[in-house]
Amino acid sequence: MQFKKVEMNEQKELTKAELQIMQVLWQKGSAFVNEILQDLEEPRPAYNTVSTVLRVLQNKGFVAYNSYGKTYQYYPLVTKESYTNRFMDRVVDNFFSGSVKAMVSFFTKEEKMSVQEIDELIKMLEENKKN
Repeated sequence: MQFKKVEMNEQKELTKAELQIMQVLWQKGSAFVNEILQDLEEPRPAYNTVSTVLRVLQNKGFVAYNSYGKTYQYYPLVTKESYTNRFMDRVVDNFFSGSVKAMVSFFTKEEKMSVQEIDELIKMLEENKKN
């Protein structure tokens, strides 16, 4: 499956309901509304609610569909990785003045990272530095 690169502006952040549906589509690759419903947590929304959210996602440029008669199979146009990168860029900009160092410092202090987690983070940073 190929993903079309879609630029996401500030207005195109996913709501909680949209993100839940996108998580299903990212995992499955493509799905009909009934298949999406089966993968959502209880209490599940109504079929029409999922259809409406999918139309909103389509209008935002996150999903497209293939038509099979009156049935639609939806698939993501944006990869989970590209959305996560864009979302995290906004988090760093909005809460940490654009400083990844400030964000990491926050998590090491406020989230009480274990020594093992800090060591793993250091190893990842050293690997990224080599590349």
